[in-house]
Amino acid sequence: MSIIFPERMVIGTRASPLALAQAEETRARLVAATGLSPDALPLLPLTTTGDKIQDRALSEAGGKGLFTKELDAALMAGSADLTVHSAKDLPTELPEGLLVAGYLPREDVRDVFISRRADSLMSLPAGAVVGSASLRRQAQILRARPDLKVALLRGNVATRLARLDEGRVDATLLALAGLKRLGKADVATAILETDDFLPAVGQGAIALVARAGDSAVLAAAAAIACRDTGIALAAERAFLRALDGSCRTPIAGHATVHGESLRFCGLVLSPDGSRSVAVAREGGLGDAEALGEDAGRAVIAEAGLDLLRG
Repeated sequence: MSIIFPERMVIGTRASPLALAQAEETRARLVAATGLSPDALPLLPLTTTGDKIQDRALSEAGGKGLFTKELDAALMAGSADLTVHSAKDLPTELPEGLLVAGYLPREDVRDVFISRRADSLMSLPAGAVVGSASLRRQAQILRARPDLKVALLRGNVATRLARLDEGRVDATLLALAGLKRLGKADVATAILETDDFLPAVGQGAIALVARAGDSAVLAAAAAIACRDTGIALAAERAFLRALDGSCRTPIAGHATVHGESLRFCGLVLSPDGSRSVAVAREGGLGDAEALGEDAGRAVIAEAGLDLLRG
């Protein structure tokens, strides 16, 4: 039985430079896998609510869905057929009728340290200011260096680097995956290893979302989806879901596939980094979601809901 792909497929994406780079990567992979021309895969750039909010943390404005709701609406209205997201921006539950159609092969999951004043986080002078919009990053910074100060730093990669050059902050942390996709990996001062600095759930992965009944689009997405990334994300997102994770709690999680086994590490912190609970699990690939859920329940049992509420 032959696979039927759509003759035309509109790809919805955020309008930021990184989001557009991820959408272009998706389009290139679809061209190679389906034989469609680039013209049959037009991009639909949209500015999301999360992109518009620059003056406060997203946790104060509603959380992760702020980066996805306009794209979800485009899918449900039929103006987009497939939407492309940074997986770490996806809420744990999607609107009814939509589903994750797959993930592209994962990029490097690590964070990077960027500074004009020091060559590492540990060598920053006491009282230095590290800018970040991520509660996870802020909490891990303060856990390692409680003598530092953290400040809200929002905007796209270029904006954050400009604020650094202007001296508004002494350092910042960004995802290496995003820098690589923008061709800017050389701006990193140091790479933070996952043993010391655990990434966000989904970091480095590009997620594809489609309508549940759109078999042709789902077939096209399946043609470019990465099995191992999907397995790892099943564990990570189950961990987040078990914790009722959102932008209001510093949560980190990372799963890796090794042959036929899966390893998962999770971490929950207080916003000031003074308290943390770490968990690790290992099992078969078919147990990915169960491993993530079990890890989340273990964190709740040890930490209590007060830590999860900040």
